[in-house]
Amino acid sequence: MKKTYNDFSTYFKNRFSERVQKISVDAGFTCPNRDGTKSSGGCTYCNNDTFNPFYCSPKKSVTQQLQEGIKFFSKKYKSQKYLAYFQAYSNTYADISVLKKLYKEALSVPGVVGLVIATRPDCIDNQKLDYIEELARKHYILLEYGVETCNNESLKLINRQHTFEDSVKALEMTKNRGITIGIHLIFGLPGETEKSMLDNAKIISDLPFQTLKMHQLQIVKGTKMAKDFAENPQKYKLFTAEEYIVFVADFLELLNPEIIVERFIAESPPDYLIAPKWGGIKNFEIIHKIEKLLKSRNSYQGKKQ
Repeated sequence: MKKTYNDFSTYFKNRFSERVQKISVDAGFTCPNRDGTKSSGGCTYCNNDTFNPFYCSPKKSVTQQLQEGIKFFSKKYKSQKYLAYFQAYSNTYADISVLKKLYKEALSVPGVVGLVIATRPDCIDNQKLDYIEELARKHYILLEYGVETCNNESLKLINRQHTFEDSVKALEMTKNRGITIGIHLIFGLPGETEKSMLDNAKIISDLPFQTLKMHQLQIVKGTKMAKDFAENPQKYKLFTAEEYIVFVADFLELLNPEIIVERFIAESPPDYLIAPKWGGIKNFEIIHKIEKLLKSRNSYQGKKQ
């Protein structure tokens, strides 16, 4: 039987001849819906502290953060290379001169062979893409866009301050430049139904990108969504682990089989997580259950395309 889904680890092994580890970097960026350009307060679900590792701080230089990350991971694996993961907030939201300085600094750290750049689709332009394309001629570059959903009404509700059409425009601008393109989706946003979320699979299957990160909505402390959830819990239909496993299997069946799936779930620190609480279930356990369900259906990614 064929593989149940197009997994990121196989893609990575084929792309690189040795182990490659992402190291997160907080370079001090912000977002246009935080600094007042479009809005303030940011996306309603976002608390950056839930995914920043201990060595990540904008008070440290990019070089120091990477060196500390390399020191941490080199204890686990003796031989490997690294990707500098510009993760916190919108990492193309600055003047091109600032981006050049930060990206070049990261690529100059010994052992760093490329960049992963997380950003918003409304924080890119051709000048920035021309420079990133130039970097991609010599280095591995993965540009990740936070699409989050194809539903514009949901994007409004979470104060995303961009549209799905902005995402399509950014992907079209980025394609055919030698840059690996990734997108990010969240399932369970307020106002969304199972049908509307499954429709995302059909819609994104025709878009020009290579890798997909998806995860369930999590309510975390210190966010506007946490306050709203406490006051209006009826507005939220959060997945149980069992429901989410079935949903992802259904989603994969509708998804273009060429799309590489990098992630299925989010794992916020227990001290931050309000809901849903899945009892500490890990990503690999979810993957195993999704694969088991697809095999029981004699199914796989793209079967119902």
